[in-house]
Amino acid sequence: MFDPIQRKQTVELVKEACQAGARRSKACDLLGLSLRTLERWEKEGGLLDKRASAQRSPTNKLTPQERDHVLQIANSPLYQNLPPCKIVPQLADAGQYIASESTFYRILREENQLKHRQLSRSPKHPKPTAYVADGPNQVWTWDITYLPSQVQGLYFYLYLIVDIFSRKIVGWTVQAEQLSDHAAPLIKQACLDEQIERAQLVLHSDNGKPMKGSTMLAMLESLGVLPSFSRPSISDDNPYSEALFRTLKYHPSFPIATRFSTLTDARIWCGQFVTWYNKEHLHSALKFITPEQRHTGEDRILLGNRHVVYEKAKKAHPERWSGATRNWTLPHIVTLNPDKKIKLNEETFHTQMGVVH
Repeated sequence: MFDPIQRKQTVELVKEACQAGARRSKACDLLGLSLRTLERWEKEGGLLDKRASAQRSPTNKLTPQERDHVLQIANSPLYQNLPPCKIVPQLADAGQYIASESTFYRILREENQLKHRQLSRSPKHPKPTAYVADGPNQVWTWDITYLPSQVQGLYFYLYLIVDIFSRKIVGWTVQAEQLSDHAAPLIKQACLDEQIERAQLVLHSDNGKPMKGSTMLAMLESLGVLPSFSRPSISDDNPYSEALFRTLKYHPSFPIATRFSTLTDARIWCGQFVTWYNKEHLHSALKFITPEQRHTGEDRILLGNRHVVYEKAKKAHPERWSGATRNWTLPHIVTLNPDKKIKLNEETFHTQMGVVH
């Protein structure tokens, strides 16, 4: 491929050969060039390669020495902790122009040096500890959600505690504020209702003020409950509570249009929802049994009966079944914030349960 300078030199060589008596076609053959290409190059603007795939070198490209100078400036003790957007103005104040701000960024990116260049960057928060449960009342999660009132900008707040193994709501309250003074007695009452012993339970939540308030933490310590917290601004660390809130707000009776008129109305509706959810709601994650049935252990009998029904149906009409019957078994272990890179085995389970208990 000829660059513009080589094309110009080729055209001049052919002209000199023709002036010396050579034929244009023969001169082109010696140079490995067609006559048609030579004619195109001789036209105005013909020396430029206008193909879209042509490899061009920008006329304003920095030389290797200039590029090295940019790196030297960016990594110097005076500027090594500053981003290019601050380096360039300071150079201008010193009467120097080395390169544009975008050029600094581009070169640093090519050298894999475009990182956060200040010590003020946000710290990385490790993933919360993975807790496992092989029965109810081992790991609970809780959170607070908004309930809209009929007054614009005014909300009621629903506190909900859910058992991750059974998905049962083990405690709830509706208040006008988000305070640890409301959460602490709720946790205490839930532990009394479920007869929780010391060092039996892990309680997971996000990092809100009610969750980390001194009243709340003091109550957990007195009850012997181990607190666990999500990473800041990451709702995925508390998926069971988030899924429960979605079920609540997508319930057909949730007053989206009319909203809640008073705190009492909100409490009455939430009480009805909790009763429905625990005792009537056929939970898809529980093979369509209720959280109450899972919590009390009744699920084993119910799911076993379903398995028998399906086996009888297959035995009566085996031609209608291409494989095994529907799987009606539930997992024996439920994990909160599992590490996807590590497969949870029996040894890992008992090790982590030692932390819980």
